[in-house]
Amino acid sequence: MGAMNDVNLTRLPAADPSRAYRYRDGLYAADLVTAALVHLDFFTWLAAHPSDLAGICRHFSFAERPADVMMTLFTANGFVACGEGVFSVTESGRAYLVAESAWSLAPYYRSLKDRPVTKDYLKVLTTGKPANWGGYEEDDAADWHRSMEDEGFARQFTAAMDCRGVLLGPAMAKVLDLSRCSRLLDIGGGSGIYACSLVANHPHLKATVFDQASVEKIARVRVAELGFAEQVDVRVGDMLKGELPGGYDLHLYSNVLHDWDLPEVRQLLATSFRALEPGGTLIIHDAFINADKSGPLPVAEYSALLMHSTQGKCYSTKEYQELAMEAGFRGFSFQTTAADRGVMTAGKP
Repeated sequence: MGAMNDVNLTRLPAADPSRAYRYRDGLYAADLVTAALVHLDFFTWLAAHPSDLAGICRHFSFAERPADVMMTLFTANGFVACGEGVFSVTESGRAYLVAESAWSLAPYYRSLKDRPVTKDYLKVLTTGKPANWGGYEEDDAADWHRSMEDEGFARQFTAAMDCRGVLLGPAMAKVLDLSRCSRLLDIGGGSGIYACSLVANHPHLKATVFDQASVEKIARVRVAELGFAEQVDVRVGDMLKGELPGGYDLHLYSNVLHDWDLPEVRQLLATSFRALEPGGTLIIHDAFINADKSGPLPVAEYSALLMHSTQGKCYSTKEYQELAMEAGFRGFSFQTTAADRGVMTAGKP
């Protein structure tokens, strides 16, 4: 990360980042289509049996989280449509993805059926458990969160997220009005790139990066490299164990909640609500699915990657709002930022 010391977190590049980001974010989407088309003959079954998500899960013995991600991807692609909760195959899906069609592309996809990620999806869909992160060599039960306890993996993963945050952090910071906030807690803040981005663009803020012990040294070094050691400190803790530190009127979850399933997201939002100062603000910075789960396609493709490698997915704006309301938050707003990301804010009364 040291080669990036000259980063200016108050400006953004003029070039559109979308294509460069989408190749990486959507990398596994083709494998999910292949698993459904070739291994499961999913579209042929759905064409004959329009069904809601629960019915699909029952027939194929799918877990709900990966099935939801899969159906969002297929809807965003126009392969299926959803009306009143029931999924059916569209004209496009019937022409190209149903076995009996003269134009079926199943044989074209069949040569991809033994790709490791394609096979991974067959397990993830039925177990609901993530596969290993990016082929990182761990035991069969390992996932990225456990791997983060290893310093070598933590350094590799944090560096990857840091380089992404150099663009996404300033883009988030520039759309927010934080004039009434003074102390930020960046929960699961990794290298500190998002805390530094907010402080750079809102100089009145003081910030704390809150993350695991394996990330502490990485974060301290990176914050100092970026020139924010006086405004941004680092505190060690596990956001899923115990309470969050008090005294902060601004909480940030930047690309964090999408790594977790619903029970953990509920827990984190409830913990934030208890710890946040009255009148404080919650920020969720993430890639958001539309409220009706019809897209956008790049986010649905990214969600397939998250579903494969983490316990989470890309949540919809409606899901986040409902979960935050359940925790007690009110006064929601949403804005798009850059590279298919957006930012949702809510207040603690």
